[in-house]
Amino acid sequence: MIQSLKFLFTALLLFIFSISYAGEGMWLPHLLKLLNEKEMKSMGMKISAEDIYSVNKGSLKDAIVHFGGFCTSEIISPDGLLLTNHHCGYGAIQSHSSVENNLIKNGFWAKNHGEELPNAGLTATFIDYIDDVTAKVLIGVTDQMSATERQSIVDKNLADVRKTYKLESYQEVIIRPFFDGNQYFAFVTTIYKDVRLVGTPPEFIGKFGSDTDNWVWPRHTGDFSLFRIYAGKDNKPAEYSKDNVPYKPKHFLPISMDGVAEGDFTMVFGFPGRTNQYLPASAIKQVVNTLNPAKIEIRETSLKIMDKYMRVDEATKIKYAAKYATIANYWKKWIGESQGLKQTNAIQKKLDNEADFQKRLAADSPYRNLLADLDKLYKDIDEYALARDYYSEIAQRNVDLTSYMNTLKRLVSAYEKNGEKGYNDLLPKVKDFSTGFYQDFDAKIDEEKLGALLTMYVDKLDPKFVPMYLQRENLNMAKGDSYHQMAANQYILSSFTTELEAMKILSLEPSKAVSAIKSDPIYALSSEWADFYNKEIATPYNNIRKEIDLKLEKYTKAQMEVFTEKRFYPDANSTLRVTYGQVNGYEPRDAVAYEPVTYLDGVIEKYVPGDYEFDVSPRMIDLHKAKDYGPYADKTGKLPVCFIGSNHTTGGNSGSPAIDAHGNLIGLNFDRVWEGTMSDINYDASICRNIMVDARYILWVIDKYAGAGHLVKEMKLVHPKTKVTPTKKVKSPRQSATK
Repeated sequence: MIQSLKFLFTALLLFIFSISYAGEGMWLPHLLKLLNEKEMKSMGMKISAEDIYSVNKGSLKDAIVHFGGFCTSEIISPDGLLLTNHHCGYGAIQSHSSVENNLIKNGFWAKNHGEELPNAGLTATFIDYIDDVTAKVLIGVTDQMSATERQSIVDKNLADVRKTYKLESYQEVIIRPFFDGNQYFAFVTTIYKDVRLVGTPPEFIGKFGSDTDNWVWPRHTGDFSLFRIYAGKDNKPAEYSKDNVPYKPKHFLPISMDGVAEGDFTMVFGFPGRTNQYLPASAIKQVVNTLNPAKIEIRETSLKIMDKYMRVDEATKIKYAAKYATIANYWKKWIGESQGLKQTNAIQKKLDNEADFQKRLAADSPYRNLLADLDKLYKDIDEYALARDYYSEIAQRNVDLTSYMNTLKRLVSAYEKNGEKGYNDLLPKVKDFSTGFYQDFDAKIDEEKLGALLTMYVDKLDPKFVPMYLQRENLNMAKGDSYHQMAANQYILSSFTTELEAMKILSLEPSKAVSAIKSDPIYALSSEWADFYNKEIATPYNNIRKEIDLKLEKYTKAQMEVFTEKRFYPDANSTLRVTYGQVNGYEPRDAVAYEPVTYLDGVIEKYVPGDYEFDVSPRMIDLHKAKDYGPYADKTGKLPVCFIGSNHTTGGNSGSPAIDAHGNLIGLNFDRVWEGTMSDINYDASICRNIMVDARYILWVIDKYAGAGHLVKEMKLVHPKTKVTPTKKVKSPRQSATK
C-alpha cells in the first residue's frame, strides 16, 4: 500500500503544467515550491514560495487567520488588526446590537483600544506548521480491507500520531485526509481567544444589495469588518482580560494603493471549506436531480416566513438578520450551482471522462468495476440521502426549537448516565447556550416554520421515512391537511418558547428538571424524530456511505494513476490553501460580457431610497457628488468598489485576502459569481470567478466615510506598481495611480 502511494505521489509531484492561467486548484502552501512556484512566477508573481510559507521566518501564512473556525481573516497592522468580511463578523456585530444601539444599521468604529468590544467564544487560529503523516496513518492498511476495517486501523493510527506532538495549552494538532483518504497532513495550530470588534460599516455598505445581489456580478458590496487579536503580555494566547494587549504578529499584510488591472496576478490565501472535484457522474446526477431541489424548496419556504415578519418589525429584523442571511446564502448558492452544472454540461463531461478512464484500463485492472459499483451504491443511497437532507434541513437548521432540543437531550443524557453530577457539570454550558439562543428566537415565527416544513416532510418523502409520531393517521389528519395546527398546539403547551420559562425549568433540581424536559411536547417530538432518524435513516445511510467513501478513495487513486497527463489537487477540507489566478472579466451567456471592476458610480446607480437592500446614506451621496475620494481613487478619478478574478474559491474563503504579485493586500474575497458556484464540483475557467472588495474602497469607507482614519494610520500603505517607497501617508490620488 505504502509503496504504491509513493509511486502515485511521485507521479503527481513530477507533473506540472508549464502555463495555466485558469486559476483552478486549492494548493497546500508548504508544497508550493515543489508544485506551483514556477507557474505562479510565469503568471507574474514576484515573491517566492518561501515568502508565502516558511517555518523559519515570518511569511504570508503568519498573517492568515482562521476566523471563528468558519471564515478566513488576515492581519493588516503590527498591532493585530484583523480584516474579514462583514458577513463573517455578522454574529458578533449582531450580539452588540439593539434597537437603541443598532450597530448593524449604523455601523461602529472604536476610537481607541478601550472601546473595542469583546466577543465570547470567538477565536483566531494560526497555522504553525504542516506535516505529511501519510505513512504513519496508513500503516497496516491494505486494499483488501472493508470500509469498517480500514477506518478502525486509521482511527487507531491517528490517535497514535496525535500523541507524538508535544503541544502548548493553546495549541492543537488537526489531522485531515486528502485525496479521499489517500494522503494525510497534520496541522499544528495556535489559538487566540480574545478577539474584539474594532469597526464595521453600516449595513447598507456591508450588505449592499443583500439577497438580490448575493452571488451576483456586477457587485457593489463593501463586505468587510475589523477585529483585533489580543494576547497576554507575553504575546501568547490568553483568555479575555482587560489587561490583555494587542497581539504582535510575525507578519502582517501591507496594503497596495495601486489597485488592479485586467490580467494582474492574484492570490487568495485562506481556509476553503469543502469541494468535491473527483466525483463520478452518478454523484452529480444525485446533486442536480434529487438533493439540491429539495433543499432549495425547504429553505425558500423558511425564508419567506422569516421575511414576512422581518419586513414589518425592526426588532425582528435585527433578531433574525444573521439567521436569515445564513439560510439565504446557500439557498441561492444551490440554485446557481444546479444551473451552472447544467450550463457547463458537467454530467456529460464526467461520463466522457469515465468512458476514457475505462478505455485506459488493462483487462485485468483491479479498477474495472469501480464505476459500476459506484453507480449502484449511489442508487442505493439516493432515497436515504434525500430523507437525511429533509431531516437535517428541517429539524436541525430551519426550525430553531427542535434544534435547541438536541442541546436539552444532551443534558437529559448526562443525567441518565452520570446522575446529578453529570447534569450539573453540563448545566452551565446549557444555560449559556440558552441565553444566546433566546436572544435570536421568536416562537411565532418558529411555529409557522415547523407547520409548513412538517407538511412538506410528510408529503414529499416515502412514508417509511415518517415516524409514527408524525403520520397523519395517528394524528387524525386527512391527507393533504397541514401540520400548522399541530405545531400551534405544541408551541402553546411547550415550556421552552420563552427564555423565562426555560430558565425556570433549568433552575429546578436535576430530577425535576429532567422530568419537565422529557414531558415537553416539542422535546417529545424532537426526541422521537431524532431516534427514528438515527435508526431508520442515518444508520443505513452511513453504512452505504462508508462503502461509497471506500470506493471513492480507490477511484481518486485510480484517476491519478490513469490520467498521468493531468494535474491533481486535493479537495478543500477547511485547511490552509493557496489559490492563484488573474483579474479577469467573463462572458456568462450569449451577448453578455462583464468587466472585472465596479465603481462607486454603480452603487449610486442601484440606489433606491428607503429600500432595505439598495438604500444609501445622504453622506455617501454627498461624497460621491463631490468626488471626495481622497487618495483612494484610481487613475481615472473613480473609486473602485469590487473586482473579480479566476481564483478557485469556496465557502470558508470568505474573508480571505486577495494578494498581489508582491505579497500586498489588494482586496478581500467574499463571494463567487452565480454562474460559477458549481466550482465546488466542476471548476470551469470560462465562468468561475471569485468576487473581492477592493482594498481602496475599504480604506475609503474607514477614512473618508466613517472618519476612522486613526485605523488607517496603523496600516502600511504601499505602491508596488510605481515603486514608491512604502509610506503610511499617501499624498494624492495621482501619485497612487501613476505608472
